[in-house]
Amino acid sequence: MGAETGDRDRRIGRRALLVGGAAAAVGTAVLTKDELTRLYWRLPGVRKARVAGAVDFRGARWVAASPANYRTANRPDDYRIDRVVVHVTQGGYASAVKVFQDPAHEAAAHYIVRKDGRITQLVRELDVAFHAGNRSYNERSVGIEHEGFVDRPQDFTYAMYAASARLTAAICRRYGMPPDREHVIGHVEVPGTDHTDPGEHWDWDRYLGLVRRAGRS
Repeated sequence: MGAETGDRDRRIGRRALLVGGAAAAVGTAVLTKDELTRLYWRLPGVRKARVAGAVDFRGARWVAASPANYRTANRPDDYRIDRVVVHVTQGGYASAVKVFQDPAHEAAAHYIVRKDGRITQLVRELDVAFHAGNRSYNERSVGIEHEGFVDRPQDFTYAMYAASARLTAAICRRYGMPPDREHVIGHVEVPGTDHTDPGEHWDWDRYLGLVRRAGRS
């Protein structure tokens, strides 16, 4: 599966500072201004409101991942989003949803795109999904899984490409990212990962062409 297990990405030290000694930390200038900005949203009453079942991409279906598979955040206020990471599930849609709902899996992506083009959102873009196997890339990116296997080019249907391209175009527009190969990357390109997805059969030229076309519409 594209999302990498074992990337719990917890920040217990920062949480402890916030709850037990944020005021003291501020007074002694232990935390930088950037760190304080990232911590501020975690204070009671500060977190952005979540609407049950709401999605970030119109037409997506909401199916919640286990809270163990992502970290609540307030992006892009606390972490700037400047990447989309393309994954392949290495399995079917139902099995991907099942593992992302399993707290023992310790990983999830923000979205899954099925072969028929149906899009499911499992983690809000506000939050840090554990999908890339790299803490920094998790914090800065939105992860999109695609149903199928890397060695089966027939799994990458036009409906999948087109739907995923519309999703990626919307994400790029929302966070001011150019739709290019610097900002739209494969899981294989994440530093430190041992994954190969989306694999050699993923047609990047076709995909980014569809992303740019969707961005102009």
